Amino acid sequence: MRILVVEDEKGISNFLKDGLEEEAFAVDVAADGKKGIELSFVNEYDLILLDWMLPGVSGIEVCRQIRKINSSVPIIFLTAKDTVSDTVYGLDAGANDYIKKPFRFEELLARIRVQLRTKDGEQNTLKLANVEMNLDTHRVFVNSKEIMLTPKEFSLLEFLIRNKGKVCTRTRIIEHVWDMHFDSDTSVIDVYINFLRKKLNDESGKSFIHTIRGVGYIMHDE
Repeated sequence: MRILVVEDEKGISNFLKDGLEEEAFAVDVAADGKKGIELSFVNEYDLILLDWMLPGVSGIEVCRQIRKINSSVPIIFLTAKDTVSDTVYGLDAGANDYIKKPFRFEELLARIRVQLRTKDGEQNTLKLANVEMNLDTHRVFVNSKEIMLTPKEFSLLEFLIRNKGKVCTRTRIIEHVWDMHFDSDTSVIDVYINFLRKKLNDESGKSFIHTIRGVGYIMHDE
């Protein structure tokens, strides 16, 4: 899952990027409102963390601009404002939630998961055939036996299962699993797919990740 962080305080943005990447998210960072708008217009994000007080274009205006082209991406405001009127103002601008600075990373992570579950209509556990993954604990089981995945493998599997039954093109995989600094060589995706196949195959050697030659990959129950 790919997140955009729009935050001008470098210490906070670095902290968020490091923490979210440890949780298997791909993270892009914008240091001002203008860059945040540009990135949100050209990339597909699963969630946006948006600072209220930004240099140049305010977080409120960034939120409004994003909502003009994307009504579904969850937006969480990071703000020092906490009055009722400020909260209403931010939500009316199009935000889904807000968290007051300073905040604990655990609380922010919980709010992110709530928004992602609400967006996709799913709980904290994703299932496909004999594969089960817990999004809160980052544990994955095949036939009730736990397997160990790297953060990137976990993120890739999550994206594939969320889109089960649909062809996931290499472009869409890059957009949701890797950040904007990803090398354009998509062969690395094939490498990670092979890693996943080896770990997910059951005793019979059956794999649930199928290649659509020249396009991408698909997962389904049968």
